[in-house]
Amino acid sequence: MRGYFTADEVRAAEAELFTRVPEGMPMRRAAFGLADVVARELRARTGGVAGRSVTLLVGSGDNGGDALWAGSMLRRRGVAVRAVLLSPDRAHRAGLAALRRSGGRVVNGEVDTGGRAIAGAGFSVLLGTPDLVVDGIVGISGRGPLRPRAAELVAAVRVPIIAADLPSGVDPDTGAVTGPAVRADVTVAFGAYKPVHALAAPNCGRIELVPIGLRLPEPNLAALELESVGAGWPVPGAVDDKYTQGVVGVCAGSATYPGAAVLCAGAAVAATSGMVRYAGTGAEQVLAHFPEVIAAPDIPSTGRVQSWVFGPGAGTDDDARDRLAQILATELPVVVDADGLTLLASDPSLLTAREAPTVLTPHAGEFARLTGSDPGPDRVAAVRKLAESWQVTVLLKGRATLIATPGRPVLVNEAGGSWAATAGSGDVLSGIIAALLAAGRDPAWSAAAAARVHALAANLAAHAATAAGAPISASPLLAHVPAAIGTLRELAAGK
Repeated sequence: MRGYFTADEVRAAEAELFTRVPEGMPMRRAAFGLADVVARELRARTGGVAGRSVTLLVGSGDNGGDALWAGSMLRRRGVAVRAVLLSPDRAHRAGLAALRRSGGRVVNGEVDTGGRAIAGAGFSVLLGTPDLVVDGIVGISGRGPLRPRAAELVAAVRVPIIAADLPSGVDPDTGAVTGPAVRADVTVAFGAYKPVHALAAPNCGRIELVPIGLRLPEPNLAALELESVGAGWPVPGAVDDKYTQGVVGVCAGSATYPGAAVLCAGAAVAATSGMVRYAGTGAEQVLAHFPEVIAAPDIPSTGRVQSWVFGPGAGTDDDARDRLAQILATELPVVVDADGLTLLASDPSLLTAREAPTVLTPHAGEFARLTGSDPGPDRVAAVRKLAESWQVTVLLKGRATLIATPGRPVLVNEAGGSWAATAGSGDVLSGIIAALLAAGRDPAWSAAAAARVHALAANLAAHAATAAGAPISASPLLAHVPAAIGTLRELAAGK
C-alpha cells in the first residue's frame, strides 16, 4: 500500500533523520530531486534545459530553502533563475547564498524592480518571463490560504507551476482549500506522500516522490496499489463453479426507480460474481438487461446468497424498512446504499448487535443524514469517527473516496477525475462491492478495490469516444467494468 503521512509524522521522521546524516543533507537531497523534476519538465515542455528560465516563489522556512537550493542546481545546468523573496528578512540563508553564488537573480517580493511598493502590473514585473514557476512559498507547517501578497503574485503566473512538497495554501493534512491557493501542474513530494497529495489532487497535479531517507511509521492513511487490486481480484479457478465464486443478493429498485435495480444487479454480474439473485419489484427490467440473473419476488424465497446489497432505488417506506431489517438480521456481509442509508439514519438500531461485515456507502449529503453534520474539511477524521461509532466499514464517496474500518488505517482512492459524478454511478459501485464480499474478500479491501475499478471504468468510458474525454452516464460506466478489471489484472501480471 502507498502510505500518506501527516505533517507531525513527517516532522518526527525528519528529526530522526537529522541524527543520522550531516547537517543540510536532507535539504540537498530534496532540492536535487526538485531540480531534476524541473529540468525534465523544461525539456518536455520547451525541448531543452540550458537557456530556459525559471522563477522561484520563495517564502520563509525550509520549503523556500528547498526552492533556493534547487535554483542553484538549475543555474549550473544553464537555466536562468530568478528568486522572488516574499519574506526577504526570513529567507533561508544557506539556500539564498547558494543561489547568489551560482549567479541566480534575487528580487524583493515586496517591491517591484523600480523599488516601488507592489501594485497592479508590478507582480508581472517581479515574475519576469519564465518558462516555469516553482512554488516554494510554504511547506507542511503552513496552514490556511495564501496571504494577499502571495495570492496576487500567484494569480499573475501564466506558466506551469511546480510545487515544492505541496501546493501553498492547501492544508497538508486535510487537503482543505479555504481561500487562495496554488494550483500546481506538478508537485514534488519530499520524503513521503502527505494526505494533501490524495485529498487535494486537483491542486497537486502530477505527483513525483523524491526519497530523502525518512524512516516512517505504519500509515494511518493509505491507498491500495493498482497491482494489488488486479492481483487480488477474484477470478474462476480450475475447480470453481458458479456457487464457489460467490452469490450476490440484490434488493434494489422500485416502480419509481427500476433503473437502480438494473445498474446494481448488472454491476454484480460484471464484477465476476458467480451468480446474482434479485429480490424486488424490478425483476422484469433486470431480466430484460441481464437474463443470467435469477429473480425472486421477496427475500425469503431468494435462495442461498453470500452477500447482500440493499438500497439503490428501494424506497424508504415501512415495507422497505422491513426488507432492510430482514437482510441485516442475517449473518452475511451487507452493503447499504442510497435509500438504505436514509432508513438507517432514521433508525440506527437496525444495526444494533450486528456482527457480520457491513459496508455503508454515503455521499456527503447521506453522511450528514447519518451523523447530523457534514464531513467538514477533515474528511478522514469524519469518516473514521463514523466507522468507529457504528462499528461498520464506511465508504465516503468523492473524487478522493475514503474507506474507514474500525481499528484499521483509512484507505483512500483518488479517482484521477470526476467522470463518475453522474446519476446511477453509486448503484454500480454498490454492486461491485457486494460481488467482492460474496467472494470472501475483506470489507475494507472490497470497498477500496471496488472504488478503484469503478473510477477506472468511468475513465475508460469517458475516453472511449474521444481522447479528451466526454461526459458519461452510468450505463457506459457499467459496460466498462470488465475492461477495468482486465486492465488491472494485466498490470498485476506485468503486461
